[in-house]
Amino acid sequence: MAISLLYIFSIVLVNFLFAHTGPEFGAVLVGSVFVLRDFVQRRIGHYVLLPMLFACGISYFMASPVVATASLTAFLVAELSDWAIYTALPFRFHYRILYSSVIGVAVDTLVFLPMIGLPLWPLALIAWCSKMIAAVLVFCYYQFKVEN
Repeated sequence: MAISLLYIFSIVLVNFLFAHTGPEFGAVLVGSVFVLRDFVQRRIGHYVLLPMLFACGISYFMASPVVATASLTAFLVAELSDWAIYTALPFRFHYRILYSSVIGVAVDTLVFLPMIGLPLWPLALIAWCSKMIAAVLVFCYYQFKVEN
């Protein structure tokens, strides 16, 4: 339950930051959302889509309708692709996080930024790198844990 609440909080926080502080802060922190989604899916399975929808509903009121709509659209497209890749791959958990993030984070960025009226470059690069840093850190942690 705690990881699901953290996932919901992270979505709302990132949307709030995009709406109220500027895209740089949201772009840097958004990496945690994708990795948390994989941890939540590991706990609650395919029901992971329910906390995502709930968080986007909260974001509609706490962030802004434009950001919440863009977030929901980007999450539905990107998270579903991330979810499908994560679910389909027969690899260990940390490999699935890494591989699913490569696609999911790119799709999320390419859908979200234009919908809120922001240019893709350089924000797309910042967002993609932040998202991939989170995935790589989890991958390295689990890889080290498996080897030792």
